[in-house]
Amino acid sequence: MNERKLGVGVIGCGNIAQPYMQTLTTYPQIQVIGVADKEHSRAKELAAKYNVKTYRSPKALLADPAIELVVNLTIHHAHKKVITQCLEAGKHVHSEKPLALKHKDAQALVELAKQKNLRLGCSPFTFLGEAQQTAWKLVREGKLGTVRVAYAEANWGRIESWHPNPAPFYDVGALFDVGVYPLTLLTAMFGPAKRVTACGRVLHPDRVTKDGAPFHIETPDFMVTMVELANGPLVRLTTNFYVRGRQTGLELHGDIGSLHLDWHLFQGPVEYADFGKPFQPVPLLREPFQGTEWGRAVQDMALAIAEDRPHRATGEQAAHVVEICSAAHQSAKRNRPVEITSTFTPPAPMDWAK
Repeated sequence: MNERKLGVGVIGCGNIAQPYMQTLTTYPQIQVIGVADKEHSRAKELAAKYNVKTYRSPKALLADPAIELVVNLTIHHAHKKVITQCLEAGKHVHSEKPLALKHKDAQALVELAKQKNLRLGCSPFTFLGEAQQTAWKLVREGKLGTVRVAYAEANWGRIESWHPNPAPFYDVGALFDVGVYPLTLLTAMFGPAKRVTACGRVLHPDRVTKDGAPFHIETPDFMVTMVELANGPLVRLTTNFYVRGRQTGLELHGDIGSLHLDWHLFQGPVEYADFGKPFQPVPLLREPFQGTEWGRAVQDMALAIAEDRPHRATGEQAAHVVEICSAAHQSAKRNRPVEITSTFTPPAPMDWAK
């Protein structure tokens, strides 16, 4: 294996940059060279904490030939522009979710990466976690029999209660922000979707930030989405930015048995039940990372480049998930099902989970 470290730069130094940097700076395959943000003071603060370079601007970071892969941690609305700039500069990219806010834009990014012969990856990547890989292995081995129904809960509470800049989250809506997690896990397990039916509503239109500034939302903060997977279960997904509640995680129900798991935390419990029997804990395939290992997909991409193999958290799958979310919003507006046109090659399980 090539032991040369891959030069990595980070664009976007907001809240999520801290947990990314905590893991990115520990991988032997990666050298985090520097960071950039349109607010230079944020980049300086993050760079000082991790002893890396501060670039005066994202453009300056992209001009550095030592940077081979860019981790894009900008806000949702900036993803298309920033990813395009990175690819045009000849850099591989891993982006936070969503890949874009429109399917045509997401697909254009996938095509641009192909034209440039560059890697394009995207979150969510939590299907790479120990709990999620354990559940997926049980499904592949037929432990549940034919899986016909999945219940997915992404009830994320009020973003303004913890995030200093909640407006972009509410503008894109809960489905695009957190619904993508179970959607990515389910499509990794079972493959592409074929049809979406959804309804949505704004529950709590007038909000107040932590600093006391009022703001108004118009994108549904509550949605129920039914996703028909081409070769898998019928999915009922609930997403909201109003309350967390007690309905959490992902349930898979098959002819023989059922699974319950967390779609987010790598050490989350996995429970199995034979049909009609109580749930029992399932031991994970290996000792899990505690929490969410934010850099795991970037590490996988770095290894994939060195090993000349496909990386797992791909732009193609992320674009497909963008189409699912877009179709759900269209369905809610038109009050009818919407067909899905895109597809993708599902990822391989982790080597330790095969």
